[in-house]
Amino acid sequence: MSTLKIWGRANSVNVQKVLWTCDELGLAFERTDAGGAFGVVDTPEYRKLNPNGRVPTLVDDEFVLWESNAIIRYLALKAGDTAIYPQDIRDRARVERWLDWSLASLQPAERAMFWGMVRTPPEKRNMAEIEASRDASAACWTILDEHLANRQFVEAGCFTLADVVLGAYVHRWYAVPDIERPDFPNLAAWYERLRQRPAYAKHVAITLT
Repeated sequence: MSTLKIWGRANSVNVQKVLWTCDELGLAFERTDAGGAFGVVDTPEYRKLNPNGRVPTLVDDEFVLWESNAIIRYLALKAGDTAIYPQDIRDRARVERWLDWSLASLQPAERAMFWGMVRTPPEKRNMAEIEASRDASAACWTILDEHLANRQFVEAGCFTLADVVLGAYVHRWYAVPDIERPDFPNLAAWYERLRQRPAYAKHVAITLT
């Protein structure tokens, strides 16, 4: 099996999803820094791969794919892993639901909190916006906390792509400094289970920058 090429910086949550998935599936890859301080994404060469000028971008021989959730689906299918991406249509639909929810609801809710507290100097922070984002994030995590009652993983009774997309964001929820968080016992227990996975510890549970 060929070595995959992944463009993107290691501190990007969307790149982290892809790196984590590769390691869970045992897929070899080479990563090239791109985006943020590394630039690259506005070059003509990169824009030919990804016209959006964002990361990650996956190159598999002559095949090029962008959008992190599409990439992790492709990786699961390439590896033939029917546990991480279930074949049963109802289990797969439930997994797909969380992939969509992460982009439509969770990510927009938490963005201002993350950017405000991690990537904005203190003197330039809009605390009202950050607190509103914190509250919106908490409302999202309330949904998942309740869903995780009596569950080890998000869907299908095993580790799936739903855990990947939500797990990438839950580290940010717990690692963003200086915010007040409601008590989410089911969410916290699930997060600790993810932290025991070597690939999660390597690619996701790292210092926020």
